[in-house]
Amino acid sequence: MPADVPSQPTETCPGCGAVLVPVPDGGPRHPGASASCARLYEVTLRGLREEADAAPGGDAVVALADAAYDAQHPVAGSPEQLRAALDRLGARTGLALTPPPHAWRTTIADVAADLDVIDLQVLVESWARAVSDDWATVATHRG
Repeated sequence: MPADVPSQPTETCPGCGAVLVPVPDGGPRHPGASASCARLYEVTLRGLREEADAAPGGDAVVALADAAYDAQHPVAGSPEQLRAALDRLGARTGLALTPPPHAWRTTIADVAADLDVIDLQVLVESWARAVSDDWATVATHRG
C-alpha cells in the first residue's frame, strides 16, 4: 500500500472474528455480531432472499445461511437459539454449547469475498459445513 494512502479503521466482529471496516451509520443489528458484519451478511444474502421463492431450493439455502450466521454469532444467555441453529446445520456438538470455537475456518466475509468466482449457493453450503464442523471439533475436544 502506498504511504500516502491512509489506512481505514477496522473492527473485529465479536462473533465470527471477521475484521471489517465499520459501517458509518451503525448498520443493522444482530445480537452477537458487529454492525459491519451484520451489514455484510444482509448485503451478501439480499439477492438470494429476494429470489428465494422463485429459485428451486432457495428457501433452504437462505435457512442454511441464517443457521450458519446464528451459530457463529450466539446470543449470550440464549442457548436455545444456538441449539436451534446447530440443529438446522445438523451439527454434532453433544451437549456442550459454550464457549464457541476460538477461530472459524469460514465466515460471511469469506463468502462475500468469493462471490465473483463461486455461486452463492455453493458458498453458503460450504460455509455451513465448515461452521458445523468447527462446532463439532470444539465439542469433541471438550468431551
